Amino acid sequence: MTLSAALLRPKAKRLAALRQWCGNQQNHRRSLGILTLVGEVRLRARSTGFLIEASVLSAPDMRGGCGVPFATWRAISTIAYTLSGRQTPRMPTSRMSHLAAPLVAATFVLLCPASQAPGQVSPGDKITKASSQKIDGLVAPGIKWCVDNGMDMDIIKSESIPIPADYKAATEKYSGQVKLGANNLVENWVAGKPFPIVDPKDPQAAQKIMYNFERTHYFTETLDTHLMDADTGNLYVDSNGNRHYNVERHFVPDWLRVLRFQGRITHEPKPEITPNNDQVFQKAGLYPLIEPFDLKGVGGVSFRYLDQTKQDDTWLYLPFVRRVRRMSSAQRSDALFGQDIDVDSFGGYAGQIPWFSWKLLGEKPMLMSLHGQRLPPQPCVKDGGMTFCEPWELRPSVYVIEGTPKAQGYAYSKRVIYVDKESNIIGCSDLYDHNGQLWKTVMISFRADRKPNPKVDYSYPEPRMFAYAYSVVDTQLMHGTRVAIPGIAFQNDPGWYLDLGMDAPTSVHEDWFSVAGLIQAGR
Repeated sequence: MTLSAALLRPKAKRLAALRQWCGNQQNHRRSLGILTLVGEVRLRARSTGFLIEASVLSAPDMRGGCGVPFATWRAISTIAYTLSGRQTPRMPTSRMSHLAAPLVAATFVLLCPASQAPGQVSPGDKITKASSQKIDGLVAPGIKWCVDNGMDMDIIKSESIPIPADYKAATEKYSGQVKLGANNLVENWVAGKPFPIVDPKDPQAAQKIMYNFERTHYFTETLDTHLMDADTGNLYVDSNGNRHYNVERHFVPDWLRVLRFQGRITHEPKPEITPNNDQVFQKAGLYPLIEPFDLKGVGGVSFRYLDQTKQDDTWLYLPFVRRVRRMSSAQRSDALFGQDIDVDSFGGYAGQIPWFSWKLLGEKPMLMSLHGQRLPPQPCVKDGGMTFCEPWELRPSVYVIEGTPKAQGYAYSKRVIYVDKESNIIGCSDLYDHNGQLWKTVMISFRADRKPNPKVDYSYPEPRMFAYAYSVVDTQLMHGTRVAIPGIAFQNDPGWYLDLGMDAPTSVHEDWFSVAGLIQAGR
C-alpha cells in the first residue's frame, strides 16, 4: 500500500492503513512516524503500540523526527494539507536553524511508536534474549545489551538490605549536622550516612546521594580483598550465531586494601585516626599482581585527601621498567593492560564526588543483583562466559544519576549510575563516549550473609553485603572483563575482610599504603 492510498482511506480505516504503510517502511534505523490528518485531537491506540495526538512541531521535529527523512515529512504534510483543501504551508528547510519558529500543526497528529511502558517480571521468571522485552525500562541500556547478547537473568523475590546497627546509630547521632557547603562539598560529617533523607526536588539531591554512596555502610574502617581473579577477552559470533568468549589474559592480584581515616564506628581508633600526617580521607592499594607472568609485581596506591578540592594522588609501579608512574585524575578513567576496568569504576564509582557535575535523572523500580545465592558466580553459557548469570530482583526504588566529568581528557563523556535507594549501593552503571554513545557497562552482584564465604570458619555478628561478581563490558569493541570474589580458583578463601580491626591477622600497617611498600612488594 502507498502512502497516498492510506491517506485517502475513510477515517475509520485510516489508522490501520497507516500502520500497514509504516510496517513496509522499516528500512530506517528508528521507527517511522508520519503526519496525517484526522479529526481527533488526541487518541491513544494502546493495543497497536502507537501514540496519536495533536502536536505542535518545531523545525527540529521536522528534520527527520521519529526517524523519518526530512523529504518524507514534507511530502506527507503536503499530501495531508492537499486532502484538507488547505494551502500547503512553508516547510522549514533541512538547513534551517533549530531556532526556527515553531510550525503549528494543530490539525495534524503525529503517529510514532509510543514510549514503551516498563516491562513486567515476577519471581521465578528466567529472562533470556528471546524474552528480553520483559525488562524494557527495568534495566540500564548496558544491561539490556548484555541480555541481548546471551546473559540470562533469574528473577527472584526482592528482599530488604541489612544495614549494620552501628552504622544506623552513627547516622542518627551525626546526620543532623551534615550539610553541603560551597561547591557542593560535604561539611561537618563525622560518621554514618550523611543525608538519610533526600528530597528528589532538592537541586543538590544527586550530590547527596553520591555522598551517601561514598560514605557507605559496606565498610567504614578497612576493606581488604584477597585473591580475586579476573579474565578479560573478546566476544565473537560464529557462523551459526553462537557467541564465544575468547579469554586473552588472566589476572590475579594479591590484595586490594582500603584504609579509612574518618567515619570509623566499630574499632578503635574511632571516629578517626590521629595523627593524620598526610591529611587523608582514605588510602588504598592494589598490589602486587601475581598473574599474568609478564605483569607480575605491578600495582598501585592512591591517597584521597580531606581537602575535597585536592585531586587524588595515584601511583602505578611497573617493575619491568623499574619505574613509578604518577596518574592524573583523567588517567584514572583509562583501562590498563588490555582489560576493561578503569580505576574510577571500582565498586561502581571510585572517583572523587566533586570531580563530576551530578544530576538526578529520576527514581524508579529497576532490576539489580543484590541477593546472590551461590559462590563462585556462574559464568553465562550463551555469551561464552563473558558475564555471570546471577539472580536479579526488582528493587522498588532506584536513583538514576548522571555524572559529567570536569577533568579535561577524561575517557568518558558521562557516567549514568544506578543507586539502590534503600542500601545506597551501586548495582550498575553505564559509561558513554564523547559522541554520546554507550561504550561500557559495569555490573556488580552482591550477596547478604554473616559469612563472606559459606566455607570459612568466621562470621560477622549480623548479616552484611558482600560483592562477589563484577563485570565490565565494552559494548562497542565486544570485549569484557569479569571478576570473581573470591577467585574461581580460590573457592576456600573468604575473599572479603571488612572492618576486622587493626589487630586482625590480615591487617597491615599504614606503611603498606606507600610507594616504598609498593616497590618492595613488586620486586
